[in-house]
Amino acid sequence: MLADKRILLVVSGSVSAYKALELIRLLRKAGARVTPVLTAGGARFVTPHALQAIAGEAVHQDLWSLQAEAEIGHIRLARLPDLVAVVPASADLLAKMAHGLADDLATTLLLATDRPVLVAPAMNWAMWGHPATVANMAALAARGVRVVGPAVGAMAEAESGPGRLSEPAEILAAIEAALTAAGEGLLLAPPLALPLTGRHALVTSGPTHEPIDPVRYIANRSSGQQGHAIAGALAALGARVTLVSGPVTIADPAGVAVVRVQSAREMLAACEAALPAEIAVCAAAVADWRTAREAGQKLKKVPGEPPPPLELALNPDILATLSRHARRPALVVGFAAETETVVENAMAKRQRKGCDWIVANDVSGDVMGGAENTVHLVSAEGVEDWPRLPKAEVARRLAARIARAVTAP
Repeated sequence: MLADKRILLVVSGSVSAYKALELIRLLRKAGARVTPVLTAGGARFVTPHALQAIAGEAVHQDLWSLQAEAEIGHIRLARLPDLVAVVPASADLLAKMAHGLADDLATTLLLATDRPVLVAPAMNWAMWGHPATVANMAALAARGVRVVGPAVGAMAEAESGPGRLSEPAEILAAIEAALTAAGEGLLLAPPLALPLTGRHALVTSGPTHEPIDPVRYIANRSSGQQGHAIAGALAALGARVTLVSGPVTIADPAGVAVVRVQSAREMLAACEAALPAEIAVCAAAVADWRTAREAGQKLKKVPGEPPPPLELALNPDILATLSRHARRPALVVGFAAETETVVENAMAKRQRKGCDWIVANDVSGDVMGGAENTVHLVSAEGVEDWPRLPKAEVARRLAARIARAVTAP
């Protein structure tokens, strides 16, 4: 995929700029040619000498270079690559991109390029969640700019939260996915309005906790990463999103209304209360069973006595209920987490539940709680096999497919 591809890598001001060196190494190992562009802020954290040594190409910094600009250097750079990647992308540079400012070499070539652009944000969690940054990211998404991350984790300020730069391997995968999408014509063209503006999307995410007694419960192993990413991706395309989430430890996606629940019955009630909606994506890992009778007090272990029996009862089927609801969304998407015969089970589930699409994945490995996913999109038209991708990229690809489906004439 990356052999002989030219990547223009913009490195902006962030303490995580050192990760750009490892990304360059990975890109070159994959056969790509990398041309670095270093902003003044980026130069505070990584030297042009280090970038040039790893990339094997000259580092571009100065918009006012007489020699380069005699050849209209910023225009040549803008048209040179197959893809422009901004790693790391600071809040300042993202704001300039969103508003079309061009006061240095990096922002000028970003305004002049007609090639796919991918950004990897890196900033403090408060800056990432600020309404200005949320609006800037929505504007960039409307123009087809692709985003990888940010991740949730420790930061330079001895704080933790969403805003940490994604790891180089994840950024590499996102670059490969962007080039694949460009080749398949999946990159969004700059629209006058976001494609899902005015539409309501309902997304479920995370596990459910079904209480046994006040301290114990039945649950599935779900982190909520995939469902939350889908909610964020739909919001980035302009949808008004209601995210009904079971208990998770990850941050809420930006621009999304979150309803927090514990049990499957609470999740169903929240989903029905959120209707009407044009889109429903049931990504939650809902427990199939609950205890028939919840103990009011903690069940005690009695020496010499067998454990108390647990009588189970079926939980409500949220996907099937929404698929057959009087206020059924126009597009209902379910998920099938399988450990064997993944596609066959998903096809049967789609028929049984009455939904439009099933996103099937094999969870026998490290998918639940992991950063990547391999999915199959099952619909009445057939089965699409997607490559192993970061969960954020799965979400963006699914959101783009949903936007095309609900806006088709």
